Amino acid sequence: QVQLVESGGGLVQAGGSLRLSCAASGRTFSNYAMGWFRQAPGKEREFVAAISWSGGSTYYADSVKGRFTISRDNAKNTVYLQMNSLKPEDTAVYYCAAASEPFWTPAGYDYWGQGTQVTVSS
Repeated sequence: QVQLVESGGGLVQAGGSLRLSCAASGRTFSNYAMGWFRQAPGKEREFVAAISWSGGSTYYADSVKGRFTISRDNAKNTVYLQMNSLKPEDTAVYYCAAASEPFWTPAGYDYWGQGTQVTVSS
């Protein structure tokens, strides 16, 4: 089992920044690829970003490319999502997840955090 706990969400004005963190415990963190997903009210959960177990490969949804950066610190068992130039359409609950590979689909992930709310005001 892997337990994941997100933090860092909040309310920010459009154009602002937030950094989300996801702390992992349980099985060896560095064995897992990590992903960030988000879900807005009435919408399906969507892929945001993913990172390989080593951190050497990263992947982004087109909607966040150039604005968001995913990174990880295996010594701290933590994955981060730096979000810059935030837009109102980024408003959602953000989830981190762990998987054997950096999949683009939620179905590929075995473990999920409880989510953290990000609200971007216009």
